[in-house]
Amino acid sequence: MANREALRELQSRLASRLQAARTQGVQAGWLAVEAAGQKYLFPLAQSGEIFPYTPAQQVPYTQEWFLGVANLRGGLFGVIDLASYVSGKAPAQRSDAGRAESRLVALNQLLEINCALLIDRLAGLRNTDAFVSSGSAPEGSPDYFGSGYTDANGAYWQEINLQALSQQPQFLSISA
Repeated sequence: MANREALRELQSRLASRLQAARTQGVQAGWLAVEAAGQKYLFPLAQSGEIFPYTPAQQVPYTQEWFLGVANLRGGLFGVIDLASYVSGKAPAQRSDAGRAESRLVALNQLLEINCALLIDRLAGLRNTDAFVSSGSAPEGSPDYFGSGYTDANGAYWQEINLQALSQQPQFLSISA
């Protein structure tokens, strides 16, 4: 019970900070998330609303990483398992506790694609001051990978350009 309340408070704070960042020009540049143990940064300008985990209605004959469609606030969104899409592996099974922490991060409406990415955990907002070093994406990385950043604890964070991701032919071709 306490965990659910803490998660709701975190989501409320993040939503408030995201709104403040958009309207007041706060320095936060990314929404930090985790998926399958990897740490990712979504540019705030390309990120949309954050939703609690909602099971998707499966769609037959689609890629494994396309989990189906979900009704999110009256809109129909395709749900993509981010970790599965990036790794090219089948989606991992999530426990009840794992689903409780999972979130759906919609892409910004300006990208004109009704899509939400399933992530395992929100990690807050970040700006360049949160990192001690940065560099280019690792060699052989997908086109939608931006710069990589290392924080003071030595954790590596990979930026994902959501606009570039949403225009990838593979991302747009969900049929199996």
